[in-house]
Amino acid sequence: MLSLARSSLRPSLSRAFIASGASLHTLPPLPYAYNALEPYISEEIMKLHHQKHHQTYVNGLNAAEETYAKSDSTREKIALQSALKFNGGGHINHSLFWKNLAPANTDGGKLADGPLKKAIERDFGSVEDFKKKFNATTAAIQGSGWGWLGFNESSKKLEIVTTANQDPLISHTPILGVDIWEHAFYLQYKNVKPDYLNAIWNVINFKEAESRLLEASK
Repeated sequence: MLSLARSSLRPSLSRAFIASGASLHTLPPLPYAYNALEPYISEEIMKLHHQKHHQTYVNGLNAAEETYAKSDSTREKIALQSALKFNGGGHINHSLFWKNLAPANTDGGKLADGPLKKAIERDFGSVEDFKKKFNATTAAIQGSGWGWLGFNESSKKLEIVTTANQDPLISHTPILGVDIWEHAFYLQYKNVKPDYLNAIWNVINFKEAESRLLEASK
């Protein structure tokens, strides 16, 4: 079965190969209020992250696809690949990220007994060991990028992987992802990545992550 990243990425980028009349990408609404993740992620960060940064990726992707569709130049189309990858990845990653989070007074931070917890304990020893390894691996990213819990379709196991910049995860099915770009945390946590990574577990939507795992495991 193709991963969720592949299934998300291909429709997005394939629009660059069809007529310019294709529908435009749009900014998805958040499934909660901008202040719903406080005190772990501030309202100011959420507004900036969603309204400015994600919107920029949407705009950039639409512009790159439109230019690609109109161009007859192979050289120009090749030159556009980086813009398609960067903005397309940014749109895909953030669209997943918003669903990846939930307020702490609802589903945020709550990992119930079930398939996801069993898989984490099987592949990492314990939930706490998984979080420690995930945080250490993600904090070690040089510059900007994403930390992922991914499902390896070959081994049928969960693995912690990272991607640079806005590269989408295509080697695994993404189960959950954490944005480690500074715009995701700097206003609140300054340059202390570990504090942000420790805090975000309080608003991780494990129920959503489990649904991705179940879909990937079919």
